[in-house]
Amino acid sequence: MRRVVVTGLGPVSSIGIGVRAFEAGLRAGRSGVGDITAFDPTGFPRTRAGEVTAFRPRELLRVLDADRWGRSACFAAAAARLAVADAGLSEVDLRDASVVVGTTSGESKVIEEFGRRVAGEGFAAVPAALAEQLPAGRLSFAVNEELGIAGESVTLATACSASNYALGYAYDAIAHGDADIVVTGGADSVCRWAHAGFVRLGAVAELECAPFDRDRTGMVTAEGGAMLVLESEEHAARRGARAYARVLGYALNCDAHHMVAPRAETIAACMRLALADAGLTPEDVDYVCAHGTGTLANDATEAEALHAAFAGRVPPVSSIKSMLGHTMGAASAFGLIAAALAIARGFLPPTINWTTPDPAMPWLDPVANRAREAKVRVAQNNGFAFGGNNAISLLGAV
Repeated sequence: MRRVVVTGLGPVSSIGIGVRAFEAGLRAGRSGVGDITAFDPTGFPRTRAGEVTAFRPRELLRVLDADRWGRSACFAAAAARLAVADAGLSEVDLRDASVVVGTTSGESKVIEEFGRRVAGEGFAAVPAALAEQLPAGRLSFAVNEELGIAGESVTLATACSASNYALGYAYDAIAHGDADIVVTGGADSVCRWAHAGFVRLGAVAELECAPFDRDRTGMVTAEGGAMLVLESEEHAARRGARAYARVLGYALNCDAHHMVAPRAETIAACMRLALADAGLTPEDVDYVCAHGTGTLANDATEAEALHAAFAGRVPPVSSIKSMLGHTMGAASAFGLIAAALAIARGFLPPTINWTTPDPAMPWLDPVANRAREAKVRVAQNNGFAFGGNNAISLLGAV
């Protein structure tokens, strides 16, 4: 099996667009959460989200006509454009590359507009151009078209762990010699129906997301695109590319126990599988980029799983969702970017909004409120989704 390295990072987030701005946002503990503008939140008891208000697709895209593509596809394509530029790849390099994109809701805003028109005036009121934007598969198609990539194009809709799934797919393709370069990550958009669903579940925070805090009140819905360039180590070396980190391994499992209630034992088993796949022990891990949604149940379950998998000796754990909100299918990809930066730049992103230790997890170090300088040789990135879809990835120093 070939070694796989991360050579390009492309975040389009509420705390910064582009790798430099995103790293600065992580180091500063910047919050990207504000009042909802993507739809009229009148009547909602929770009215805040992590929107990428600075996103101007026409400023980032060179090929796609943003008017012909949904917001999520534009997020994916713009993030991919940033990632390949960061990697220093040319159009010739990319021609035979592959693309794998994870998502939860696909073109959620397009779906919402489609439903509004059908409910109001029937199917005849739906413009063909709008219907064309509906398929979730267009997220990966958008990346292929924007970058002139002729290789495999895959969209994985495994909800909030989707971009860890995408990372695993990309890693296998390169490790087994099916591709030299894969552009991978995730994208999703804030929309009314998804926000309403999480509000009805009682999972949305009153104001801010405070993962692992005793008084946490929930998650914050969010959006963005996060893409990475993966290459075989040999290919990267031939073109003189620098690498942020190496992909060491990953694992997936699914217990299908409950639609929204995760199980600690299954998550712990996934962590052990990922460590075994990477040939590592728990003691090798220096940092965990948590799923950390900020809900009472999710954080408690994740903490219990970490305690079990690491036999009580859990390394520092932080949740960047405290800054970004929950970016759904892009969440694990943002976590991967944060983990790669932690390794390459020597710091731990913080968990902001943290004030009070949870007595149920007194052993957990959440890297509270301020980034911390640290030598990170191995970082674990957690991703969990409805239905018990768990995905764990591991990055290491080059």
